[in-house]
Amino acid sequence: VQLQASGGGLVQAGGSLRLSCAASGRTASTDVVGWFRQAPGKEREFVAAITWSLGRTNYADSVKGRFTISRDNAKNTVYLQSNSLKPEDTAVYYCAAKKGMVTSLSNYNYWGQGTLVTVSS
Repeated sequence: VQLQASGGGLVQAGGSLRLSCAASGRTASTDVVGWFRQAPGKEREFVAAITWSLGRTNYADSVKGRFTISRDNAKNTVYLQSNSLKPEDTAVYYCAAKKGMVTSLSNYNYWGQGTLVTVSS
């Protein structure tokens, strides 16, 4: 499974961005696609995840109400709509995929390259 993340950029606080994660290869071997982020000097953290089949979602508390994850199965693409962005959302955002449950934050075994989101104050 190959994952290609895109859509990052520079945005002012309060602005919005939509990140995309295009999956290819044996996507049928995965159940869940998640977004993670890593800010400079910090550990990677979970942001949101969604199941391919029923669209079940899971969000980190820090983004609930501001970010929305969705998927387009026909395009094998998962989106992360990020609204009301804050400077603390600045990070490299990665998408990842796994077989398993959307509520589990672990066992992601396919990773894409990151896309940088910078939120200026």
